[in-house]
Amino acid sequence: MNDSKKFPPQSSNSDVQAFLKKLAQTPNAKPAGRKGRLIFALDATASREPTWREACRIQAEMFDAAAALGGLEIQLCYYRGIADFEAFPWLIHAEDLRRRMADVECVGGYTQIGKVLEHTLQETRKSKVDALVFVGDCMEENVDYLCKTAGELGLRGVKAFLFQEGFDPTAERAFKQIAKLTHGAHCRLDAGSARQLRELLNAVAVYAAGGLKALEDFGRVRGGLALQLAHEMKKS
Repeated sequence: MNDSKKFPPQSSNSDVQAFLKKLAQTPNAKPAGRKGRLIFALDATASREPTWREACRIQAEMFDAAAALGGLEIQLCYYRGIADFEAFPWLIHAEDLRRRMADVECVGGYTQIGKVLEHTLQETRKSKVDALVFVGDCMEENVDYLCKTAGELGLRGVKAFLFQEGFDPTAERAFKQIAKLTHGAHCRLDAGSARQLRELLNAVAVYAAGGLKALEDFGRVRGGLALQLAHEMKKS
């Protein structure tokens, strides 16, 4: 939790484009016929309360984006307070997740990104996880420990996509290292970037569920960042 962070004066469009390019270079090795499996982890400490409800809506849209592709299994994780970490069951229907998220309230405390990474590692040991998506704004943990766990995820083929709200230089350094170790990507978004975050998360969901062809089709219909991502992938 960091109440002193400042937002950058302009939208970090270069970060968005860098994210698209990185994701375009990421192969999707999901076997045909298997639902994509995506862990969506959120910082629910007090500093993120203004954007929590927006995250709920985005979460539901990720289901919708992947529904026609054979579906997507999404597991929501969040942390708040001093030691409150919760992972919901794997779900395939947006409405089930909406009901669960409606009861969650943001509570002040410290970051628990290490628990997010550890949990993702445990889950992929049981059954392959295609991607970890994390949305947060700060980092207050031992970065060496986070990198050790991130490295284990990278060895197991789990790519982490970290979306940073606002600008905290400590968080940015840590998020970039986690992304690098998992062969994923980091993207910093400003305070007015809800639309960009929605488009990027939907693109990740479609990619996890159906691969390149599905993303190309999705991009032609939706346009915007999804279409840009599809074009980047065709060139790679």
